[in-house]
Amino acid sequence: MGDKTQLLAMAFAAKYRWQTVLWAVFAATAVNHLMAAAAGNYLASVVPMVYIKTAAAVSFIIFGLWTIRGDTLGDEDKRFNFSPFWTVAVAFFIAEMGDKTQLATVSLVVEYNSVVRVWMGTTIGMVISNAIGIIAGNVMGKHIPERAIKWFSAVVFIAFGVYGLYDNLPKDIWSPFVITGGILLLFSSLYMMARVSEKREMKG
Repeated sequence: MGDKTQLLAMAFAAKYRWQTVLWAVFAATAVNHLMAAAAGNYLASVVPMVYIKTAAAVSFIIFGLWTIRGDTLGDEDKRFNFSPFWTVAVAFFIAEMGDKTQLATVSLVVEYNSVVRVWMGTTIGMVISNAIGIIAGNVMGKHIPERAIKWFSAVVFIAFGVYGLYDNLPKDIWSPFVITGGILLLFSSLYMMARVSEKREMKG
């Protein structure tokens, strides 16, 4: 919610029929996330699972901080000039490369060891997210502050990450010093990302 691809969906919906945008989003996301799921499956086969799950947990915390920082839309909606469907599909596919939703797909495949279920779930989730951006974005914006949506999404990411770390790291590592240091580091990072987000909003 609130990331670059959702902003891209809203921009394209202002130019093209919303049905065309949604179908293009579905096609681009399905291909992109299938690649990400395959990458996660391969990674799980060559690296010890405990290391991968720990890295995945850390990545979810990073995704949460990234969500608070926020994304901005450059010229992604003006870069291509194909038919409406292919313009949206190509732009979305490229925008997803290296984006947190693609990386989250890799992490989820590692966590749940299921290519098909994660691929279907993340694809459906992206389509729903962008449908909200296209159809109900203006209505939601009047009733739910964008900052609240952003922070809720970030908290979900971070909660999954913290749980993953607790579940996969040795239990004897969780000394009071480590827990206190981790909490301080997390809250200082949240504060820094919130400040960055405020500066970006002021510039915007």
